[in-house]
Amino acid sequence: MTDATASGAAPQKPASGSLLELDARTKRRNAAEARFKFYGMAAVGIGLLFLVLLLVSIVRNGVPAYTQTFISLPVELQAEKLDKNGNRDPEEIKKVSTFGYNPLIDQALFRVLEENGVESPFEKGADLRKMVSASAAAEIRDYVIANPEKIGETVSFRVLASSRVDGYLKGRVTREDLARDKNLDAEHLDIIDQLKEAGAVARTFNWSFILGADASESRPEQAGIGVSMLGSLFMMLVVLLLSLPIGVAASIYLEEFAPKNVWTDLIEVNISNLAAVPSIVFGILGLAVFIQFMHLPQSAPLVGGLVLTLMTLPTIIISTRASLKSVPPSIRDAALGVGASKMQSVFHHVLPLAMPGILTGTIIGLAQALGETAPLLLIGMVGYIASNYPDGVASGFLDPNSAMPAQIYEWAKRADPAYYERAWGGIIILLLFLMTMNIIAVILRRRFERRW
Repeated sequence: MTDATASGAAPQKPASGSLLELDARTKRRNAAEARFKFYGMAAVGIGLLFLVLLLVSIVRNGVPAYTQTFISLPVELQAEKLDKNGNRDPEEIKKVSTFGYNPLIDQALFRVLEENGVESPFEKGADLRKMVSASAAAEIRDYVIANPEKIGETVSFRVLASSRVDGYLKGRVTREDLARDKNLDAEHLDIIDQLKEAGAVARTFNWSFILGADASESRPEQAGIGVSMLGSLFMMLVVLLLSLPIGVAASIYLEEFAPKNVWTDLIEVNISNLAAVPSIVFGILGLAVFIQFMHLPQSAPLVGGLVLTLMTLPTIIISTRASLKSVPPSIRDAALGVGASKMQSVFHHVLPLAMPGILTGTIIGLAQALGETAPLLLIGMVGYIASNYPDGVASGFLDPNSAMPAQIYEWAKRADPAYYERAWGGIIILLLFLMTMNIIAVILRRRFERRW
């Protein structure tokens, strides 16, 4: 007789039921898993919904900035007003200010109304000129200075309409809004409607918004983001040329060569802390070090690039070290086992395998720097400081300029609704830049990725 039989313990009864039938505990577990999947799908759906709403808002508010209203004016370039001596000397023609061209614009407006059979309730040309942008006189003046032989002829110009006229044709400005507006009257809109039917007023694609420079608050219809785009380009070149080699070199040393002691631990902790420091702190640091102490030119893309380099370095170092850690130790051991030095094992074997992660981290860091605004505002990279493109590479780095995020911020805080429209349009361009950089990161990662 065995011990089990002698103990008198009653044998356990087999569990009743079939294995194909779910018990209550299994049903509760399956229900919990189903609820968790539902919560996850709901969270993803809510996130996608907000993303779609954001993109729709950006596109709906920003696309109108890419079209602009123009008025066709036949302007008679009267010699007695523009070149009294008849010498056609550009230096003498430059003495006529933009105010001297306003009477010519007034006459052209009355002529357009007369040719198209539009009756004007305004007797003064200054009242009628409210439909035209304040930049029209400067545009005609620049043309006359560049083409003095055209003086005495009637030349057709496509001048910008005022921001109120442009907003009216885009649906941004209504007749009720003009009741509290001193810049335009309902009678102006009646004239615009008739000129539009006659073909003298039309909306076309606004290349000046993409290629132009910022304008003063009195000329929002002339503002563009082209110069700011170039400023961001020069700034990103500085960040790339400094942050990539410095960040990768520091990461390789800390991960592969530095001894593990208190000092390296302190450096690693500080790098992690710097990655979480607010960007405005780096702007204050750049203002104090690069401008007040080193006396570098204020508002220059070079200074902006140096500030963003300091901000981007921790991100690049952390991502590069993570890429180096992902390489299996067997790669290093195999290289050292066949006689390679430590330097050769790192640069010939480890670094090529870690290159996809390094490039991805670098481009993501550059994309983050491209969208920063607070550090740039502190060093003076605000809107309307550069009215022309730089003359060369050196001036591109050293001359005052703005950047796309700072330009968008400046437009968003201005009073005229036309600037608010351009702020949304600038966001579209900025998002296209960021998407391009992220796509490049994905392509490079797949191009250099290796399997082991």
